[in-house]
Amino acid sequence: MTYYPEKIALSARSLTLLRKLFRENPRLNDIYSEAQSSQEAMGKVQEWAFEVLNENPKAVAYYKGEVEGRAGFESLRWQDFAAIRILDYIANSGREFDNPYRNGEKALNEPFNLIWLGVKQGAGGAKPLFFDDMIKLFRQLNNQLPQYKPTREQVEEWMSRWHDGLDPQIVKIREENKDRIIRILMRNITSCEVGESRFCFDEGMTDEQKLERMKEWWNDYKFHLRFAVRSPKLLNELLDFSLDLETQKVLENAEKKGIPFFVNPYYLSLLNARTPDFTAGSDLAIRHYVIYSKPLIDQFGNIQAWEKEDQVEPGKPNAAGWMLPSHRCVHRRYPEVAILIPDTMGRACGGLCVSCQRMYDFQRGNLNFNLDKLKPNETWDEKLQRLLTYWENDTQLRDILITGGDALMSQNKSLRNILDKVLQMIIRKVEANKHRPDGEKYAEIQRIRLGSRLLAYLPQRVTEELTQILGDFKTRASEYGVKQFVIQTHFESPMEVTPESALAVQRLVSVGWTVTNQLVFTSAASRRGHTAKLRKVLNDIGVITYYTFSVKGFQENTFNYATNARAVQEQVEEKVVGTIPKEYLQEIKQFPLEAHKMVDNLKQLRQKADIPFLASDRNVINLPGVGKSLTFRTIGITRWGRRILEFDHDHTRWHSPIINKIGKIVIIESKPIGEYLHQLIDMGESVKEYSTVWGYSIGETEPRLSIFEYPGYGFKTTEAITNYEV
Repeated sequence: MTYYPEKIALSARSLTLLRKLFRENPRLNDIYSEAQSSQEAMGKVQEWAFEVLNENPKAVAYYKGEVEGRAGFESLRWQDFAAIRILDYIANSGREFDNPYRNGEKALNEPFNLIWLGVKQGAGGAKPLFFDDMIKLFRQLNNQLPQYKPTREQVEEWMSRWHDGLDPQIVKIREENKDRIIRILMRNITSCEVGESRFCFDEGMTDEQKLERMKEWWNDYKFHLRFAVRSPKLLNELLDFSLDLETQKVLENAEKKGIPFFVNPYYLSLLNARTPDFTAGSDLAIRHYVIYSKPLIDQFGNIQAWEKEDQVEPGKPNAAGWMLPSHRCVHRRYPEVAILIPDTMGRACGGLCVSCQRMYDFQRGNLNFNLDKLKPNETWDEKLQRLLTYWENDTQLRDILITGGDALMSQNKSLRNILDKVLQMIIRKVEANKHRPDGEKYAEIQRIRLGSRLLAYLPQRVTEELTQILGDFKTRASEYGVKQFVIQTHFESPMEVTPESALAVQRLVSVGWTVTNQLVFTSAASRRGHTAKLRKVLNDIGVITYYTFSVKGFQENTFNYATNARAVQEQVEEKVVGTIPKEYLQEIKQFPLEAHKMVDNLKQLRQKADIPFLASDRNVINLPGVGKSLTFRTIGITRWGRRILEFDHDHTRWHSPIINKIGKIVIIESKPIGEYLHQLIDMGESVKEYSTVWGYSIGETEPRLSIFEYPGYGFKTTEAITNYEV
């Protein structure tokens, strides 16, 4: 569709905001009144921005790329952010960007020309949210939008607004929810019939006996998988018919569209059917994972893989340059680590996360909730052997992440078999290295990770038998150089941290596995203090935070999208109170070596450092190119007010050599900051508390904490890179 900005009239609201922009900035008004062309006006605005920037030589060096990284970022004054953004807008004016995240729509960057067309012709098509952003930009440049650095007391006040699932009042509400759900499901379970031998009632049982049996089954994770909710109608009934008509309609449309629906009874019990005043809004981050949004439903069927390296053709390298032994079971971005996705029930998930990076696989049917169809077939052992040979013969791989789906969705027998085969591969790699000279040895496996959301979705899965399997594997694998054993989980809200999940974590750390958390920074999770409270509660039960991921910018994720500016604001204004003093960085590096003491060690370190939580996670986004980063500059803005960000790679870690060819990555955000703030208002938030979010137009990736670094070898590995092809 052709776009003629000079022909598109401004709305009354846009014209009002344009006049406000000039009224607040007499110098800008004079520039546009006196200039003979849009180019001349841009030149004068550029001079203005350089005047501000030249007051800080360090900012000039940062703008020119002569200084990089966190040190350069932290040398910027608040006004420098605005000056650099204006200069970047002008330097990139006229550029047109492909926007595959909005159905291939083109995005043109010409903010100062839009202002020119607006003031001279009342045209340009710029929307009110564009002018909102520009007004805030010049307020920041003029120091009329001051930077706000909240005190620790303010951050802790924000944290105190959020309840957690360990709160006795919340536990009581969940018990009531559990009782209601059990009684409804009990009506749907009859006496034992052919084909059902595990969860059925004996003939002649009284209602009281059935109720007691149901309470026993509640502690069995297989019960929750067997009776997971698969329809909006049953969901509403189990929530005591508390869903409004609009929400019911959305869920019915999702069902018609073929979007999988799977919510187990335990996780459903975490949702409020009736919301007491003191818990208002506390369960939204959970609720938004269960209740699908209209943009997701509209886009389902047209969803693509966000990370290009996940688009694999057999026999060809992926976007990161890696040759893979399977186009479905192995994913790889970095030289040291690859992902193994088993062809078992581990391909499945315990529920559907609305912002899942593999939503395209749900769409294709490769991931689904027909659990019986995902049981391993007779060829899996041979295939697993072939896949692990890839790790064995690779010169640089030292880290294997078993995920899915969800690693803990595999049955105990399947998981034990996978781990046994992994150990056999590790041993063969160690033995082969004995015959290689120093400098030619291959990297040996040092880290084993299992990716699972079940600690939040279904903590009953962490049984004593599973714990024994993991503990036994750690004991055996430790003899062959594996030093790091990690359960990589995903808690989205402090309300997900329950007595059941705390017990699951306790069982895992008791046998030497470190539990780390990856949060997806959704709009509901991004509210002031919410993520900080989650960090604290997770530390309390022995979990270390690892990543805070911005939501990917595809159209289906629009509802849950929190802007990258908010991710930087959260990092700078909230997470900062948990900064770990340098003198403790070596101490925390040792924590995984004594994981069974994790709760006490985390508690003692927080006490010594006098911090409420450990800010051990990094705020990042998975780039649509290769890798993770939060290093970006805002180089443009569309007429709709969506910011255009140019990302660089995270230079603090080792990447595939291909990033030198890929260069920088442009992401056009899926919603303007103003739209994000309106959404927060709907969630009960005060926009005044987020006023500085407009000013965070630059980001720099934080360094990785020492606890997440690989241990060294007692020998020199080869520099050769295998399985790589440009």
